[in-house]
Amino acid sequence: MPDEPTAIAAFGYELGLLKRIRRAGWWHVGVRDPESVAEHSLRTAQIAALLAAEEGANPERAAFLALWHDTQETRTGDIPHTAAKYLSKPEPREITADQTAALPDSSRGLIRAAVDEYETRQTLEARCAKDADKLEMLLQAVEYRETGVERVAGWVDSARKGLATETARRVAEAAVTLSPLTWRDR
Repeated sequence: MPDEPTAIAAFGYELGLLKRIRRAGWWHVGVRDPESVAEHSLRTAQIAALLAAEEGANPERAAFLALWHDTQETRTGDIPHTAAKYLSKPEPREITADQTAALPDSSRGLIRAAVDEYETRQTLEARCAKDADKLEMLLQAVEYRETGVERVAGWVDSARKGLATETARRVAEAAVTLSPLTWRDR
């Protein structure tokens, strides 16, 4: 087993893959160079903090959960929904356990607890983080639509379904009516 600093450095390199892994589902609608998983995760964490602040939850915790929500994709890649019929859904907690096995106890426990909390959605912070994941996809769909990608309506509808918080539902409504090209005019 590697020493603790080496284990953390190795995991840091693995997390760096998220900057190169593209959100693959967008290729199905004609996006030539979709955003990376890392780019998606950053905006998801930022939105999670905002939702949590409005919902009376802990913004820092919601953002933290969102930062870890797709880290498993270093091992699986970004699997588009069209593949679901052909693959069994990977268990994020199992992947996270493998990813973090060599980490020091405190780091390993911190990450595993965050992924578990996000996946179980028992806390308001976890529900805000999940809503942020959907809202980030909705915003991205609208942005792609503004650049000429036409078949994003299904993405917008999918993102709006199942939003758990009232704040997220209101933000989704505003996002579909506000052009990303005119946001500075507000």
